[in-house]
Amino acid sequence: QVQLVESGGGSVQPGGSLSLSCVGSGYTYIAHCMGWFRQAPGKEREGVASIDSNNNTRYAAPVKGRFTISQDNSKNTLYLQMNSLTPEDTAKYYCAIVGVPSARYCSTSLDPSTYNHWGQGTQVTVSS
Repeated sequence: QVQLVESGGGSVQPGGSLSLSCVGSGYTYIAHCMGWFRQAPGKEREGVASIDSNNNTRYAAPVKGRFTISQDNSKNTLYLQMNSLTPEDTAKYYCAIVGVPSARYCSTSLDPSTYNHWGQGTQVTVSS
């Protein structure tokens, strides 16, 4: 049974930083796509950043240059370093994973419909 558990959310002032983690268990994939997504109240879930098992990364335009996704496959852990946070970054953040035959299948990895396993989310609030 695949499980993903996020941590690291919280409240921060504009311009601040937060680091999220997502620990996975219950899977062994030849290759995978992993991603961070967020959902604000009244809005659809949107892709933030993704990484494949070859460490290729993709970022949504609003976070490019401010957020960094990384992974430690030896620990089944996904990270998201978020800098220069703005109130528009306020949302619940989710990590997700999907096993794929090859990392080249991760070209759509910012699309939530790509993924079949999700964590429960962690809240990030940016306000003064």
